[in-house]
Amino acid sequence: MRQSMKRIQLFLLATLIVLAFALVGCSNGASSSKKGVTTITFWNNATGTGKDALDAVIKQFNKTHSKIQVKSTYVASNESSDDKLLTAVTGGNPPDISLFDRFKVASWANQGSLTDLSEYAKKDGITKDKYYPFAWDESSYNGKLYAIPISTDARLLYYNKDEFKKAGLDPNKPPTTIDELEADADKLTIKKGSRFQQLGFAPWLGQGWLYTWGWAFGGDFYNKDTDKVTLDNPQVVKALQWEQDWAKTHNVEDITGFQDSAGSDAQDPFLTGQISMQVNVTGTVEQIKKFKPDLNYGVAPIPTPTGKDFTTWSGGFSLIIPKGAKHPKQAWEFLKYLGSPEGQKLYCGTSKGDLSVIDSVNQDLFKDDPIMMQFVDLLKTSHNRPSISQGQLLWNELDSAVDKAIHGKGDPKSLLEKANKKVNDALAKDKAN
Repeated sequence: MRQSMKRIQLFLLATLIVLAFALVGCSNGASSSKKGVTTITFWNNATGTGKDALDAVIKQFNKTHSKIQVKSTYVASNESSDDKLLTAVTGGNPPDISLFDRFKVASWANQGSLTDLSEYAKKDGITKDKYYPFAWDESSYNGKLYAIPISTDARLLYYNKDEFKKAGLDPNKPPTTIDELEADADKLTIKKGSRFQQLGFAPWLGQGWLYTWGWAFGGDFYNKDTDKVTLDNPQVVKALQWEQDWAKTHNVEDITGFQDSAGSDAQDPFLTGQISMQVNVTGTVEQIKKFKPDLNYGVAPIPTPTGKDFTTWSGGFSLIIPKGAKHPKQAWEFLKYLGSPEGQKLYCGTSKGDLSVIDSVNQDLFKDDPIMMQFVDLLKTSHNRPSISQGQLLWNELDSAVDKAIHGKGDPKSLLEKANKKVNDALAKDKAN
């Protein structure tokens, strides 16, 4: 009897071990093939309407591709999710596809973590001219394609028309020059002591990154010919000097106190009328529709020193095939579909707030939306962050330079020269390796 019980216990233990290994194999995101059907795993962080959009695309793709089925797996969006993906690549067991911020493509391609898609694209006639130039450039590195762009955004100046009226400003004439922006902001600001009851504007709030103002001032951040960053470009220095001067004039600590007390979503300060003007992205349009549909607002090009040569810059997401993916050919079919006009129209038409990376799709989706069309109209000449191996370091250094400048911890020229050297030294090291 005891021997029988022992045999049963050993059998159960062996069964548990087999199940454990099976669960480990399922949990790492690996794809599988069954009965002539290849199931490819797609890691993404989509929630809300973004998830609805991806689900709609996946459903349609699975319906029309009987031998390839896409399985969506949620992976939270944070630094640990990058670590998880990198660990999966290093371990030789990554997902077949991952949703990926385009601005990271170059650095991951440089370290050999992404599959080169150039030959797939060439075979299927997928070329740069089918997309906005910035979207293709940001998906590429060293002349090779490593991602398919699937969404984008742009930045414009949002302004509260009712507050313009109250301040004696023409609600149909938003500022076009930096001087007009300053003058309007002063009229819109209501302050008692150190406390802002209403803040007209602050350059670094919302999407007021140094990229925003550096390009608006006519500067640039990268020289393709030398493959070096140019953070010390005179116009970029002027933009940061302007921000520093603004911080001194309006007391940055008071603005920081206002910023720290601001809410989000329905309590966003632009929606509540606490801030009158702010640079922000296309997604703010949907935020307003959801939380403050009666807000009387407009959008306009980001002011420039001359009131001419308006520009914007765009980010967005892409699809990648991690290095070592088990079924790259099948994964490519899904990338190709979501990056096609058909897939783009379904995805961006469902996601709400995302712009397509294909101009004809945007013209079709937003032709009756005058607000969104103002964003679309600037996309053909939109900038993108430099596609370099040290993109994250560049972002961090620019952010640090702005923070130090507005808090009086250095002059703009010296701060940017120091940041420029640090990033270029890191780029040179990458090349040497």
